[in-house]
Amino acid sequence: MSIQVEQLNKLYGKQKALDNINFSLKKGEVVGFLGPNGAGKSTTMKILSCFIPQSSGTAKVCGFDVVAEPMEVRRRLGYLPESNPLYTDMFVKEYLGFVAALHGMKTGITKRVADIIDITGLGKEQGKKIKMLSKGYKQRVGLAQALIHNPEVLILDEPTSGLDPNQLVEIRKLIAEIGKDKCVMLSTHIMQEVEALCNRVIIINNGKIIADDSTAILKEQFADKTEISISFKKPIDLALLKSIDGIEQITKFDDASYLVVCRQAEKVKEALFNLAASQQTIILSLAESSKNLEQVFMDLTKQKS
Repeated sequence: MSIQVEQLNKLYGKQKALDNINFSLKKGEVVGFLGPNGAGKSTTMKILSCFIPQSSGTAKVCGFDVVAEPMEVRRRLGYLPESNPLYTDMFVKEYLGFVAALHGMKTGITKRVADIIDITGLGKEQGKKIKMLSKGYKQRVGLAQALIHNPEVLILDEPTSGLDPNQLVEIRKLIAEIGKDKCVMLSTHIMQEVEALCNRVIIINNGKIIADDSTAILKEQFADKTEISISFKKPIDLALLKSIDGIEQITKFDDASYLVVCRQAEKVKEALFNLAASQQTIILSLAESSKNLEQVFMDLTKQKS
């Protein structure tokens, strides 16, 4: 496994920031690590990146223990923290060369820096001092330093913070491409980003893992009710709609248009089509909406808070 966490606990005095959490990540996964503020996300990422020690339990990166073998972990890990600390008086190209040297690169630094500048879209800014860059370009520099030593594992804390819409698209494409042959752990509050990028989601709240599954399964498991807006060509008896198994609530717009709330949406839609046929009418429009990942996240963290 690229990341393996077992029975991990972290105490700050009497406050338990992490409460016996367990999860593992493998190569080729882009995993969203989600939770409300104060849930334990940053604490977990800091432990995995050897910034702080855990109180008990184990955490390993590429098989190396974060406490016993921190230098081996750092060789294999790229980390972009939320605060994105940079040496702002250095030039972009100079800074990336400096970071490469810190990681122990002896040869090929110039080519690697040029490659990373190209990958992260920093070409026009490479001759500027970092303090002269916009927030979005500073974020790119932070991502570039996390990638410079070609790590096996990337931990990215709010990697698209401060980016404009065009930059967002570019960085998302980059992360998706990186995730094909690396393990990427991504923390963000932007749920559209998670749905666009992540194969899997881990949700933490009050220091405990409360969900760990694919985005599709989480939505299917927790977003169990669907809204269907339907319009028939001619009026339909409300009693006939109420007789359909699975429909829990009906809002009448007019004699031929309704909003129904149901479970088992596929079966309900089939019954609606059969009803239309039996009443010798047709369905003019049918629109279905279910909870997105953001609503699932809100429901889960409220339930478990």
